[in-house]
Amino acid sequence: MSTDPKELPGADPHTGNREIDPVTGYDTTGHDWGGIKELNTPFPRIALIALILTMIYSVVTWVLLPAWPMGRDYTRGLLGLDQQEMAKDHLRDLTALRENWLGKFETPDFDALSDDPALMAAAMPAAERLYQDNCSACHGRNGSGGPGFPKLDDEYWLWGGSPEDIATTLSVGINATHPDTRWAQMPAFDWMEPNELSALSNYVAALPTGDPDSDSDAALLFAENCASCHGEDGAGGLMNGAPSLTDHAVIYGQDADTVLETLKAGRQGVMPYWSDRLTTAEINAIALYVARLSYPATESDTTGPAEADQ
Repeated sequence: MSTDPKELPGADPHTGNREIDPVTGYDTTGHDWGGIKELNTPFPRIALIALILTMIYSVVTWVLLPAWPMGRDYTRGLLGLDQQEMAKDHLRDLTALRENWLGKFETPDFDALSDDPALMAAAMPAAERLYQDNCSACHGRNGSGGPGFPKLDDEYWLWGGSPEDIATTLSVGINATHPDTRWAQMPAFDWMEPNELSALSNYVAALPTGDPDSDSDAALLFAENCASCHGEDGAGGLMNGAPSLTDHAVIYGQDADTVLETLKAGRQGVMPYWSDRLTTAEINAIALYVARLSYPATESDTTGPAEADQ
């Protein structure tokens, strides 16, 4: 392709000049698109300046900072910065900062800890983050639970709602592999006759309404087969892992069909133990945080969770 201006499209064959756009002052390329002529605009100067500055910056950073890999190593740069070491230093600083308050949770007196507003102000936000990282996937971000996972923000507790009880549950788990784990199992009652299972499931489903038929055959079945774990009135709270059947926070559901399924097949949930992942102090901090979920934050820090089912 010729570079002679006289031979370019739209150029005057004698002078090499092309048509000038009267509005912008730029010459045209000679291309005509249905009456619209293409301008031969120059490369924007600001873009050219930005490109030059970018090139200069890249060269400067290449010299000053770690840049080029060299097998198992890399160039250190004149500044000798190492982001991995910087991250480790920052983590050490954070760990040292946490030790100022976290160490107090090693052998805690939960009442004394709760009575220290300054300590609570520092510890509870960190405990909440520990909860979100380790517990919220099952129990919900606010402790509201879900199908198969207990609520933590009400007064009904399977193994006690005091910080001490919660710390023990966190440490050893439920139906877990820890040698001291807490064991709880809902056995299957598939040996019952179908009509008995149906009557019992309807009776249990009616317990939250407070209006079960206490003189029915189903009530007798409940007393003979269920009361030893769930209590005579179904309120639970016997520290054996059996939930209350009188509220609407039942783990697997309280409708008659779900209760019937539970009676037929049984239940055995698993709560992993956290003593191999979290420190004792972290477990105690989470325990205090979880215990406080079941009562309003506006109450005094010395007020404990409701203990009706502990």
